[in-house]
Amino acid sequence: MRAPMTTTRRGFGGLAAGMLATSALGAAADSWPDRPVKMVVPFGAGGAVDTLARLFAQRFAEFANGQTLVVENRSGAGGMVAGSYTNIQPADGYTLMMADIGANVVGKELNPKLSYQPLTGFTPIMQGAILHAVMIAHPSVREKTLAEIIASARAKPEGFVYSSAGIGNLSHLAMALLEQQAGVKMVHIPYRSGSEAVTAVMRGDGQFSFPSLSSAFPMIKDGQVRPVAMGGDTTELLPGVPSARDTIPGFEAAVWYGVVAPPGMDLALADRVNAVFNQVAAVPEVRKAVAETQAGRVIGGTRADFGTFLQSEYDRWSKVIRAGGIRTE
Repeated sequence: MRAPMTTTRRGFGGLAAGMLATSALGAAADSWPDRPVKMVVPFGAGGAVDTLARLFAQRFAEFANGQTLVVENRSGAGGMVAGSYTNIQPADGYTLMMADIGANVVGKELNPKLSYQPLTGFTPIMQGAILHAVMIAHPSVREKTLAEIIASARAKPEGFVYSSAGIGNLSHLAMALLEQQAGVKMVHIPYRSGSEAVTAVMRGDGQFSFPSLSSAFPMIKDGQVRPVAMGGDTTELLPGVPSARDTIPGFEAAVWYGVVAPPGMDLALADRVNAVFNQVAAVPEVRKAVAETQAGRVIGGTRADFGTFLQSEYDRWSKVIRAGGIRTE
């Protein structure tokens, strides 16, 4: 009868060890963070996602045990430099990333040799915000409406040049979608951030771009670039600027960003990180700043909500990428 007793003791020992481990993980989640947290931004300073990250950073400490959120820009390869870096970091909550469509959704479609799978290579934390996207033009462009631009582009394929924040960035995919739905072809020049893409249009290096409104708004106000059409709904910030849907039925393009962590994060810790960022996102001043300076809307929500959203974005934009033969290789 001693053998069963020994087995039972071992079983209780294993159970106790498991309970202790679970308790330790729970304690770690409850105490997070106990030092500064790094937020990796996949594009250069000054763009929409960088601005959003810094808005979150301003109020982070209030809900995070007084610890700071340190923004670190790692631009390149349409956001995938930052994605590759974040994917291999410890899932301890001290390295997070501002997610975007290239690095965290369609990266493998753009580059089959990418070292990670975007949809499974991160722990979704929270959707941050959705921002208006706007097609802009250099003031010298004679065509004033989207319909006129399309007509000229059809008459002279590759006669127009457009800039983007990088291959696979929403500013690129929005123009690719426009090309496909309107039956036109333009020349694409990728840059490293939304602000650089807008500056390229301002300088006349390209005629068009489709950035977030927040990246382009200062130059629009100063008359250095001209708004042509909104990617989705119209906005009071740009009265009289129509939706691209008025010319291309069914067209829809909006910029979004969120928060992800490295893969394999303990669920209790992931829930704690989600809770902190939802508290930041609920601050009225943060929501107001996103609306006024980003021309956007704070989303927030559960980790599951964000995971479902990421999958839906993949289902939609992967078709555009395949149809356009878009690659970063």
